[in-house]
Parts: sequence; structure tokens; C-alpha cells
Amino acid sequence: MKIAISGKGGVGKTTIMALLARQTQKSGREVLVIDADPSPHMAQTLGVENIDGITPIADMKRMLSDRAGKVEGSPFYNINPKVDDLPSQFMVEKDGVKLMVLGAIQTAKGGCACPENTVLKRLLTKLLLTPSQTVLLDMEAGIEHLGRGTVAGVDALLIVVIPTKSSVRTAHKIHKLAKESGIPRVFFIGNLVEDEEDTLFLTNGLGERPVVFFPHSDKIRKAERSGIPAASADEQMNELASQLLASLAESI
Repeated sequence: MKIAISGKGGVGKTTIMALLARQTQKSGREVLVIDADPSPHMAQTLGVENIDGITPIADMKRMLSDRAGKVEGSPFYNINPKVDDLPSQFMVEKDGVKLMVLGAIQTAKGGCACPENTVLKRLLTKLLLTPSQTVLLDMEAGIEHLGRGTVAGVDALLIVVIPTKSSVRTAHKIHKLAKESGIPRVFFIGNLVEDEEDTLFLTNGLGERPVVFFPHSDKIRKAERSGIPAASADEQMNELASQLLASLAESI
């Protein structure tokens, strides 16, 4: 399975992806989590030690430029850069879950140089097309920055939504972009849901019932402050993540 997750900032997508990663690993699958958020926090949420020593690959400008064969003052660069050795160099592992902190793949309008961007996209595409492992991709709101070719390897997109109008609006925009990009399955995931009123608000606002509803969890919040992995904090949240995994496995 190749699963991506997105949603408006602050809706809890990284926490849900970390919970899903742990349940996937417990089911016996090989798991790789790719953190492609512009403000990556997956390492902390998984409980990886020495997170200050992890540099997102997107920030390694010299290495990316070298891989692209970019020469200063020249408009030419390698459009098929070597990336095969990068996963083994920059992966970390925590309790059987592998993590690669990719960082954000930006658009040209955001000031990103095309050669470096080519290396990042090629690396991500290679990882998504690897058949032997489950890949969970944590990314920023929207998917247009990845491009149609890159997301072609994704089996499904999870859109995390909290019971607010702004979150629902963002979810609809992401859903539209995902369908236009050819992602075959798109699912809504409710988060920070307190009661039946929140459940109805999301179901009515989205036009369909989310696959699963995660409640607000004080245990998860306190775990984040203490540096404890999210999956070690709240068994109810793990059970819901297990239900989500079962739904995904059945649909894919």
C-alpha cells in the first residue's frame, strides 16, 4: 500500500499517520514513512531520538545540486539524477518503522530551483513505486506541488478534517485536486471529534461520512510534550488506527 495524508495545517495528520504506521508495522508489513511536510515533525511523533540531528533532504542544497549535475551559470542539468543510494543514507528507524525526512517539494513560484526539485521528485517517485513495502506519505495541504506523475504511485489519499468550516473547505479543495491528479481512492478522516454534533457537522459538510472519527486525546497531547511516541500514549487511538488500516486494506 502507498498511502498519502493531507489536510489543513494543525488538523493532526502527522499524529494519525504515526498511529497508522505503528499499526501497519504490528500487522507484519514493512513500513516506510516519508515526511514531506514543509515543517516536518514526524520524527518527534514517532519518538525518534536526536531529532535535532536530522536534516530534511530538501534542505541539503549542495548535495541536491551535485546530484542534478548543476553547473553554476549553466541552464543545463541532469533530468535523470542518481537517487538509488539515497534511501539507505538518510533513513532512520524507530521500533521497526523506517522514516525518511524529505521536507517540502516546493513549486517554482515558491523559489525552488528546478534541478534540486527534480532530484526530490525522482527520489519520492522511486520510493512510492517500491513494491515490497508499505509507504506512508505525510505532506502539506494540497497535492499539486507533487505533480501528476509523482502521485501516480499513490493508492489512496487520506484527508484529515476537524469540525470547523475552514477545515471542511480545505478538505473539499484537496479532494478536487486529488481526483484531478488521478489518485484512485480519496477518504476523509475525522479528527478532534468530541460528540455526535461534531460527527454530523463533518458528515453533512463533506457530503459523506468519514471512514473513522478520532477524538481529541489529552494523552496524545501530553505525550507530545514529553517526547513519548504517539502510539504509546493512548490505546483507544491505536484501536481506531487499526480500524482505519483494516478499511484501507479492504479497499485497496
